[in-house]
Amino acid sequence: MGDTADNDDLSELTLDQQIAVYQREFQDLDPQVEKVVSALSRLNRRMNVAYGRQTAALGISNAEWEVLKVLVLSGAPYRMGPSELAKQLGLTPAAMTHRIDRMTAEGLVTRERDESNRVRVIVELTDEGRSKWLDAMRMATVFEEELLQDLSIGERGLLGDMLTRLLDRVEDLQDRG
Repeated sequence: MGDTADNDDLSELTLDQQIAVYQREFQDLDPQVEKVVSALSRLNRRMNVAYGRQTAALGISNAEWEVLKVLVLSGAPYRMGPSELAKQLGLTPAAMTHRIDRMTAEGLVTRERDESNRVRVIVELTDEGRSKWLDAMRMATVFEEELLQDLSIGERGLLGDMLTRLLDRVEDLQDRG
C-alpha cells in the first residue's frame, strides 16, 4: 500500500510503527514488502519537498524545472514542439501552452514559428533557462551527495541497480494496462 497518510500525526509514525498497525489491521501483509514500499514513498515525498525548495530558491517552480529538464534531455539545440513537450510531461496541450506562456514571460524559453513549417511552433531553451537548470543541478548534486553519504560506492551501485529493476518492473506493469 505504501505510505499515503496525509495526517501529520500519522506521518510521525516510524516505518516499523506504521507496519505494525497495518499488520494488526491486515494480517496478510508482508512486512518486508511494506517496509520497502513505504520507505520509497516517504523518501520520494521528502525528496520532492527538498527539490521544490531548491527550485523555489532559484525563482522557478517544479513544473518549470520539468520543462527545462525535458528540453535539456532533448539535446542541443534544446528545442521541441509544444505537443512533443506536452506528451513527454503527460500534460494536455492547454496546460502546456499555459506553462510555456509563463516560462516565455520569465525568459526561460522562447517560442518561435518553425521556418521550415510556419504552422509549427518551436520552444527553445534560453541562456537564462539553461543557467537556471545548471543552478538547480548544482544544488541537487549537493543534496544528493549528502543523502547518500552513508553508502559506500558499492552500496550506491547496488542500490541504483535494485531501484532500476523495480522501476523497470512498475513501468512494465503499467505498459501492460
